Amino acid sequence: MKYIVDFILAITLTGLSYYIGSLFFQHGLPIWQALTIGFAVVSLGALTEAFRAPIWLIVFVPFPVGMLLLYVFLQVTIPTWFLTYATTLALYTMMHIPMSYFFQFHSLIPAWKLS
Repeated sequence: MKYIVDFILAITLTGLSYYIGSLFFQHGLPIWQALTIGFAVVSLGALTEAFRAPIWLIVFVPFPVGMLLLYVFLQVTIPTWFLTYATTLALYTMMHIPMSYFFQFHSLIPAWKLS
């Protein structure tokens, strides 16, 4: 049960980072698109982990999917997309720090356990 709760929490936090990041530079993504990206990214990371891939691959594999989906959903120029993606990553990292340190929640960035 804990795995399912962690999975849903990871999707929600990932989607939230995409949603907030998209609000900075454009009209923003609808919440369903942000959660779709979150679901795709977290699911791909979980599948990679299920295949017992090394931790660097678990962290790396979801990046292209998140980047592509953000580009498709935003429909903006490449510089705007890149700035939005960089902001999303910064927000994602800022969410990871307290979640990992205070709550021992390591599903956002598995290789970077802060607790």
